[in-house]
Amino acid sequence: MTNDIVALIDYYEKEKGIDRDKVVAALEYAFISAYRKMVPGADAIEIMRAEVNTKKGETRIFASLKVVPDDDYQDKFNEVPLKLAQRRNPSVELDEHMEFNVTPKDFGRIAVQTAKQTMMQRLRQAEKEMIYEEFKDRAGDVVSGTVRRFDRSDVLIDLGKFEGVMPSRERVQTEEYNIGDRIRAYVVAVENEGRGPEIILSRSHPNFVRRLFEAEVNEISDHTVEIRGIAREAGYRTKVAVWSTDDKVDPVGACVGLRGARVKNIVRELNNEKVDIIRWSDNPDEFVREALKPAILRSVTIDEENRVVNVTVDEEDLSKAIGRRGQNARLSSRLMGWDVQVRKDESKLEQFEKKIAGAAHSIAEQLGLDDELADKLFRAGGMSSEIVAEMPVEYIASNLEVSEERALDILARAKGDAPSA
Repeated sequence: MTNDIVALIDYYEKEKGIDRDKVVAALEYAFISAYRKMVPGADAIEIMRAEVNTKKGETRIFASLKVVPDDDYQDKFNEVPLKLAQRRNPSVELDEHMEFNVTPKDFGRIAVQTAKQTMMQRLRQAEKEMIYEEFKDRAGDVVSGTVRRFDRSDVLIDLGKFEGVMPSRERVQTEEYNIGDRIRAYVVAVENEGRGPEIILSRSHPNFVRRLFEAEVNEISDHTVEIRGIAREAGYRTKVAVWSTDDKVDPVGACVGLRGARVKNIVRELNNEKVDIIRWSDNPDEFVREALKPAILRSVTIDEENRVVNVTVDEEDLSKAIGRRGQNARLSSRLMGWDVQVRKDESKLEQFEKKIAGAAHSIAEQLGLDDELADKLFRAGGMSSEIVAEMPVEYIASNLEVSEERALDILARAKGDAPSA
């Protein structure tokens, strides 16, 4: 056995973690394949085995041959004449099988290159099987690794003995990765199809946030606090609904931590993604009020049949309730499993308009105007006849969209120079 094969065994055993017996078994299989290729007619041998002595560096090939009469001996690859067999074992009988060393001279030196490729294929397959066995039950865990390389927009991550892939769909689009970066990721699945086992990783999956909270918040790991729901737009905002089985434990406070220490660690891991922690409730009215904070809701209407929540907010709270690019309302809908509709509260505006209409009608009666002109005059600042009397004729004509003659008539009425209509 040459030194490079010995080094290969050591590499796969120590660096890749493949059992030494499996490495040697792969080597033995490779030498048998090499023998069949090198020796003409060796393909006809039915039973063969290879024996590798890793200490002495020797390789021997053995074949099980059938004992046949000397006169019938024809197939040298599968048969042995009785006379030759009896030299080894005088009591041997016809049709029995005996194992003989059939190793050609200098076989190890000649066969090594032929065997090396076959061995590598077997070891790669053994490595893939080991990846699958080790990781098949780790879907849902968080692992750490180093960015090794890129395959188009996919990120290949070195996990130590193994390599994981973070497809572009599982990346956070606001994050940039560089070769050598140390990152943590969520194991979405271990797929064992096509090219072999693949460890699929993600940093955008909602459960990545769940695992970070479980690791950071003791009350979640001991089940005092439960995460009832997560809605996430990776890189921008995440909403987490929590609930406590113990009335004495504040679930939101437990997740935030002293001076926000716990949630700050999570936000740091998420590269400053905004994280809202919400108290969960099975009452849609209470839940939507918590979910849409900091906006203050004026009213909440529940349509249980269609699972729709209609909420109204003051104009100054409308942008808070909807959020940037609609994220607040959209994530609240996902978190609740209801369609959350946010509208501006028109009741204050309606009340204001009624007051304006009442005041304008009073001006209309004083100056003998119709309500439409009086409304324009009031909105132009003419809240009383005394104020109108001080207005320039051109200003009245422009704002009421009337002629100067009509504006002079209105001004005269305001000053009391004209008889009331």
